[in-house]
Amino acid sequence: MKLTILGGGGFRVPLVYGALLTDRGEGRVTDVVLHDLDAGRLQAVARVLAEQAAGLPDAPAVTATTDLDDALRGADFVFSAIRVGGLEGRADDERVALAEGVLGQETVGAGGIAYGLRTVPVAVDIARRVARLAPDAWLINFTNPAGLVTEAMSRHLGDRVIGICDSPVGLGRRIARVLGADPNQAWIDYVGLNHLGWVRGLRVAGRDELPRLLADPGLLGSFEEGKLFGVDWLRSLGAIPNEYLHYYYFNRETVRAYQQAEKTRGAFLAGQQARFYEEMRDPDAAALAAWDRTRAEREATYMAENRETAGAGDRDADDLSGGYEKVALALMRAIARDERATLILNVRNGATLAALDADAVIEVPCLVDANGAHPMSAAPLPGHAAGLVTAVKAVEREVLAAAESGSRATAVKAFALHPLVDSVNVARRLVEGYREVHPGLAYLR
Repeated sequence: MKLTILGGGGFRVPLVYGALLTDRGEGRVTDVVLHDLDAGRLQAVARVLAEQAAGLPDAPAVTATTDLDDALRGADFVFSAIRVGGLEGRADDERVALAEGVLGQETVGAGGIAYGLRTVPVAVDIARRVARLAPDAWLINFTNPAGLVTEAMSRHLGDRVIGICDSPVGLGRRIARVLGADPNQAWIDYVGLNHLGWVRGLRVAGRDELPRLLADPGLLGSFEEGKLFGVDWLRSLGAIPNEYLHYYYFNRETVRAYQQAEKTRGAFLAGQQARFYEEMRDPDAAALAAWDRTRAEREATYMAENRETAGAGDRDADDLSGGYEKVALALMRAIARDERATLILNVRNGATLAALDADAVIEVPCLVDANGAHPMSAAPLPGHAAGLVTAVKAVEREVLAAAESGSRATAVKAFALHPLVDSVNVARRLVEGYREVHPGLAYLR
């Protein structure tokens, strides 16, 4: 089976390949094609993968190419893990937003809109090429903003594109762990949009254990989200929010912390990864060791400003292992082998959430089999959550409309309607600021 990874020179690709190395089952991936626009990054990642596969004679064969069409032809699965504008673009997204006093995070608020506006046209082109060159392939979208990009691609690939994220998986794992339950045996009632969802229940052997967690301040305050949001707020919500909702619930504090930080997250990662890729220019450098060292630092500093604002301390060691590659492997196995699995994924809504139309991409538990991912029924969201979900989905739709039409006015509308952008004038300045720093947004007129 052939897997094509778009953004194959990206830093997290070795996580995916490492997961593939654990698969010995029938119908496993035997050929991996890495595609990237940067040949130097491709070569660096290929070296890491070669060291990962050392001593494993049946490891998937790896090839690399800068030709997109060649990479797609004959693919059974396509992973889209691109970053339009690179980490320098992410740093610019943060800088422009923070100068206006609003959040610049890559998937939330102004930064997420800017990233979406320059990513959607590229993602749509990829989707069209997949439909033409690999019509039977399943496209698994890693590209952020994951829900928005998955919805853009679904307009051309239908249900054959599925978005994934490790945030809900990590959240469910932490809740199960603190309750003393096996995460693999727990049913997680999670619903929302990507980076905008809530765990409303966690069932073990048919019993919802979440009320027990909410009733115990010691347990509730002992894990990442309890530290991040605070026990009182979680008990008020009666649910455990995805960590990214910290940007909404504690927005002023987070923006202030980001403004006061020595470097934004994007600037930090840009510098850190630049050092890694520069080190890989030395043919004698130990590629895998350098990658491991860089990844450990990356994970340990994740959402550092939010944790500092909340006084949450350092991340637990169990939360430093990633996870999205495991979701991807489980998803591929379920489809390729018709092994039924339940996974939290980004898929088209259908009739799952009455507040949204059928084509809206949502993030919910899905039953996966050879025919793809099927969203499972979900109880209605409470009013506060439904309002936030519908407001942000409306913004995503304006981003898609702006990307399709090239309308600057529609882009302004997308920014102005977002709950974390509090002024039409700020929205106008954001559009102009982003057009100045991103050549890829010259299409907005």
